[in-house]
Amino acid sequence: MPPVIPTLLIGAVGAALFHLIGFPAAPVTGPATAVAAATLLGLRTDIPLRLCDIIFIVIGAQIGSTVTPEVIGAALTWPLSLMILTVTLIVIMFVVPFGLRVLFHHSRVTAFLSSAPGHLTFTLGLAADMKADVPQVVLVQTVRVFLLTLLVPVLISLWGVSGTAVFAGQITSSAPELVAVLVLALAVGLVLKRLQVPAPLLIGAMAVSAISHGSGIVKGVAPEWLTLAAFISMGSLIGSRFGGVDRSLLKTAFLAGLFSTVAGCVIAAVGAYLAALLIGMPPAALFLAFAPGGVEVMAALAIETGLEPALVAAHHVFRLTVLGLLLPIFAIRYRHK
Repeated sequence: MPPVIPTLLIGAVGAALFHLIGFPAAPVTGPATAVAAATLLGLRTDIPLRLCDIIFIVIGAQIGSTVTPEVIGAALTWPLSLMILTVTLIVIMFVVPFGLRVLFHHSRVTAFLSSAPGHLTFTLGLAADMKADVPQVVLVQTVRVFLLTLLVPVLISLWGVSGTAVFAGQITSSAPELVAVLVLALAVGLVLKRLQVPAPLLIGAMAVSAISHGSGIVKGVAPEWLTLAAFISMGSLIGSRFGGVDRSLLKTAFLAGLFSTVAGCVIAAVGAYLAALLIGMPPAALFLAFAPGGVEVMAALAIETGLEPALVAAHHVFRLTVLGLLLPIFAIRYRHK
């Protein structure tokens, strides 16, 4: 049996259990936890790249379907929020590496790359080039993404916000409309991938869906079962990343990842609260927009909780762009120390 089948079954069971106990964002957090546990216990888990592509396209299309004239009007206030987001990224990239060096005795280069708030593929490429402790960087970053997936929904629920995977009040798209959007999204995503744009399929699907929904050509959202399947697959993907880890390094990496996650979330929360005061958006939505997690995961959480998915996605795409500029600059700084 291909490992993807038991992986998804475990993910589905995890989603059901987390839903029963009332854990926030259960369709994502449940599978992430269940599959991570199974992986660490020695079960072979895997989410194939082709399925990952489908996940990102479905989630991107669902985000784009939230674009309305009201959202476009609200976007006029976002530049101020984006400026504050940039400041929080810079603060994270100074504070968190310092903590990893002091508390966990990481080298300067390893601490910097272990704490980078995103752009994982780029970060791992830098780790190999800069002679960092690559296994440590991989483990800490994996733990960081996993903990963010669990911690962010809890934090936004403490703000009094929780949601479901259903877009209340919206009709389901017809099958021809849905197929047309997804096929065109794939085509645009492949073009963006060739241009080396970060998260190309997600961004391509967001763009196609936003234009088609914003113009009124397409109405409605993807069916609930498809969105739920994408969430479960996304959570399972996160959990499967613990495959092949060196267990002797896991305890230290977990603690370092926990520190990196908590410190990054505190800094992001301060920036998000300030931005919320200035632009009049919900603090929980802005925290989700500022949280230093993967764009695909945070976008999925935005849909699942119903917290301004377009705003969250726009901020995370911007975050990746800024990180693409900041990481090489910081890398040069650390390389010469």
